Amino acid sequence: MTGSSGDFSRSVQAGTFIKTVSPHVVEILGTTALDFGVLDAEHAPFDRAALDLMMLAGRAARLPLFVRVADYEASTILSTLDLGAAGIVVPHVDSAEQAELIVSRARYKGGVRGFSSSPRAAGYGTMTYKQAQEAGDQTLVMCQIESVEGLANVESIAAVPGVGGLFVGRADLALSMGEEGSRSPAVLEATARIVRAALAAGKIAAMFVANAAERDEFAAQGVTWFVIGSDQSLLRQGAQSVAVAGDRSHG
Repeated sequence: MTGSSGDFSRSVQAGTFIKTVSPHVVEILGTTALDFGVLDAEHAPFDRAALDLMMLAGRAARLPLFVRVADYEASTILSTLDLGAAGIVVPHVDSAEQAELIVSRARYKGGVRGFSSSPRAAGYGTMTYKQAQEAGDQTLVMCQIESVEGLANVESIAAVPGVGGLFVGRADLALSMGEEGSRSPAVLEATARIVRAALAAGKIAAMFVANAAERDEFAAQGVTWFVIGSDQSLLRQGAQSVAVAGDRSHG
């Protein structure tokens, strides 16, 4: 069931990272039961024009699209939200001060987001000034916790007004902690702390997982917003499931 951009905390929601610059990927995912997609502008080659095309596909497919932004510069957040993103996932948030700045740049009321009635987010001029601002201020701001510093400050980050949720970045967290992998006992303990901080603050607990088994494991801890794999991993798994074992050489 597809959720709205402002209502992702009532039940478990599942999406996937989209790393391929193709509107057809969004169209196809829109035919599934996924609740949303996350365009990975941090690690995949999405420029502003590519994001615009993908957002258009998301509207056509009725699939809400979030963007994991490459940075939290004011211009990055402004352009991403103007294009019609349902929200942003911001990597490497390490302090409450950073979180406050991010929220300010994503908000009209009480923030510094520049206003225009012309982009997709404002209905190309069809919304009133008030309607466009209210809609814009409902977009989800997700702070990704993925460092020792972010972990140390996680409770204060979660408490920042306007932060909609905490996204656990276990891979980078493991690197920052000097651990061997995302399932080391120390990383799993840190993950549990981040989840507790989000829930205690009344925010969404979110994370990336590799598969449905991990989803169910962390859902039992209170995580409700999951990014499961990516279009790349789903394609590979699907292809591998029908491949005939044997020599792949072609002469």
